[in-house]
Amino acid sequence: MTRTVAVFLAVLVTTVTLSIAAAGGAVGASQPAEPMATTDAQADGYAGTHVEFDTSSNAVVDYRVGGQPVFENVTVESQSAHHSQTGIGADVGLSAVTNLSGIGLEIAAQTETRAEIATEGSASLSAHDTDRGILTVNAGEDAQYVQLNLSEESTAEGSDEGDRVHVESGDRTGVLLVAGDGAVAVTDNGDVAADLESESTLVFRSYDDGERNDNAVEQERLIANGTATAEVYADDRDGDRVADVATYGQDVAVETHDEADDRLEMAVERAQHEGTVVIVSVSEAALEAVGSADDLAVTVDGEAAVEADSYSDLEGGIGEEPRYMVTHSSEASAAADVLVAVDHFSEREVAIQGDTEDGADSSESDSVPGFGIAVAIGALLAAVGARVR
Repeated sequence: MTRTVAVFLAVLVTTVTLSIAAAGGAVGASQPAEPMATTDAQADGYAGTHVEFDTSSNAVVDYRVGGQPVFENVTVESQSAHHSQTGIGADVGLSAVTNLSGIGLEIAAQTETRAEIATEGSASLSAHDTDRGILTVNAGEDAQYVQLNLSEESTAEGSDEGDRVHVESGDRTGVLLVAGDGAVAVTDNGDVAADLESESTLVFRSYDDGERNDNAVEQERLIANGTATAEVYADDRDGDRVADVATYGQDVAVETHDEADDRLEMAVERAQHEGTVVIVSVSEAALEAVGSADDLAVTVDGEAAVEADSYSDLEGGIGEEPRYMVTHSSEASAAADVLVAVDHFSEREVAIQGDTEDGADSSESDSVPGFGIAVAIGALLAAVGARVR
């Protein structure tokens, strides 16, 4: 289970702490200005800006993204319990996994941007109220089966990549993949089932029409192979900056603080030596006041990170040198993704700031005074205070 510690929203200077204690760990948290609210036993649904769903005693029910029904229900059951109840062996094909009894669950806590769902077993679920409608199921200590029955408007098909399932729901395209050890497949009756080994995570991401471009496919690959271990979503809602963090595995700790008007600094620590990639997704609304996301530079331990010109180049920075790249969500949107590859650990100091090589002072630009693109990201991230255990 995750535990989230809320902090007050600061305008420019706030500290964010995100800790992930186990490989393939549970999902991170996001925080609005108010403290994390723990729900009581009567809370059986969640309705956010992008995501809404209900719960029954043993399933997530009517999961919707952008108002579009995607899953009729999502059920989780330990593999050992399912084998014991059905008498089938562990070698049963995933496509035949149906009619899970499901373990008891309930909404344990929720914020403006996230709902945490506790179960009676080791598994946990988190729904992220972002425009990608991220839903994750973490297996915890025990191997799990996950059954996802589709809504009447949805259809599922195995991907060309072989390790993902595409879910078409009206004008939205969703993708299911496993971060860690396991598999996901379309069942014999047209729904979806996943096999999660211990500490692995099932990840669902949803895209509006035209948004699942080559960049999105590459990000899915990075998540599935364990290269990208965290995804930050930054948004502006009615003038208030909000942020959310989803984590996909590996023990890493990130302490983010904003020390100057044009600079965001992060202390990144990981128990293992190997580096990682962090995806920062900034919405179009969040970027409106600060201009282009292309005006961005990254330093690690005071040295300029190299701007990568491809995903293979970005990944090549792990074990070699810090690198970053900026991509755009779609041709029709100004939303952008900033991917930062930290080459190795233990603790590293990462700074993101507006690139002012041309001598321009970001505080004198046409955007919000003294508020460059890096600061926008910093302030949005500052809305989050999270510790994932």
